[in-house]
Amino acid sequence: MPSTHKRDKPWDTEDTDKWREEPFQPSDNAAGTFTEESSFATLFPKYREVYLREAWPLITRSLTSHHIACTLDLIEGSMAVRTTRRTYDPASILNARDLIKLLSRSVPAPQAVKILEDGVACDIIKIRNLVRNKERFIKRRQRILGPNGSTLKALELLTGCYILVQGNTVSAMGSYKGLKEVRRVVEDCMANVHPIYHIKELMIKRELMKDPELANENWERFLPHFKKENTKQEKEAIQGY
Repeated sequence: MPSTHKRDKPWDTEDTDKWREEPFQPSDNAAGTFTEESSFATLFPKYREVYLREAWPLITRSLTSHHIACTLDLIEGSMAVRTTRRTYDPASILNARDLIKLLSRSVPAPQAVKILEDGVACDIIKIRNLVRNKERFIKRRQRILGPNGSTLKALELLTGCYILVQGNTVSAMGSYKGLKEVRRVVEDCMANVHPIYHIKELMIKRELMKDPELANENWERFLPHFKKENTKQEKEAIQGY
């Protein structure tokens, strides 16, 4: 005779999302202390000093809620974070490390503190060493922004990530899937592949995701394929090199 006992465990229900990550609670680390103190520090440019001094109360409040201590050293031009006796989440110090890195890369404080939330990651892409010629580097970096920032805005909407192009780096915040797309677009742009091609591809993928009949099919036949062709002048330059 089949059992009529109701399943009262949440992981036994069929509608439970088994891939969802549960937030880390203080009860998950009953001891509440670590055997060693963990700390990270990073330098920031001189022009960020005034802004960081004004935004530091917000940063301090955000880190204190996660039981992370922070220090702003204006003499040495550095920021530091460290665990305390009340720190219970091992990942919080790593998020705090990413926070000060983003702040040093000119990410605004209200946006940077979002890295402390679950499900938000960051990626700092160094682009200066990808292009040797300085003028070529500036032109290709400008392609990421586009006219009046339109290309950058389109990338943010399609990837669901916050993107900041500043100096020799591109800072991005969002999901891991979105960050992977952002890095691919940025690195290809530095390799002379215009971001508009990737934007078209991402738009096509978004439309294909809406069709349940195509969910389990290969999308390669729908996606555009672009091949880089060397012009006659480029071929002559290569041969004469």
